Order: sequence, then structure tokens, then C-alpha cells
Amino acid sequence: MDLKQQFEQAVSDSKHLSERPSNETLLQLYSLYKQSTEGDVNTPPPNPLDFVARAKYEAWERIKGKAKEEAMKEYINLMDKLQAYSS
Repeated sequence: MDLKQQFEQAVSDSKHLSERPSNETLLQLYSLYKQSTEGDVNTPPPNPLDFVARAKYEAWERIKGKAKEEAMKEYINLMDKLQAYSS
């Protein structure tokens, strides 16, 4: 499988984990997904009182500049670890 196919498989697998990852891990998955699919953060910051949206935005913003391919690889590696842990 090429990188894009592996990434798409990892995204699909993320919906079927036997245990819910921690909030920190979910934010990491979110930011890597957004960086992989959209590149650098490209929206204005959300309302500071919307804590969930703000956390997601900040997680994505922290990896600004990371190449899409690198973000895909990190997403795949993180999913491999999560699947091994939940097995």
C-alpha cells in the first residue's frame, strides 16, 4: 500500500478502536489528520470560550509547517501504537 492508502486505512481504523484514547491523544490524532488533509491551519481562531474548538485549533496550530506526508506517517504510527495497546 502507498502512504495515502495506509493513511486512509488508519483513519478508518481510528473509528473502531476498542478503547477511547485520552483527550490528549485524540487532539494529536485530530491535528495530524487536519495537517495531513488540509496542511497548515487555515481558519481564524475560534471563540476563546469554546474550549473544545480552541483546544483542537491550538493542537493543529502547534504542528504548523509539518509536511503533509510526515503528518500522515505520524498518524499511521500513532494508530499502530493505539491498536497494539488496545489488543
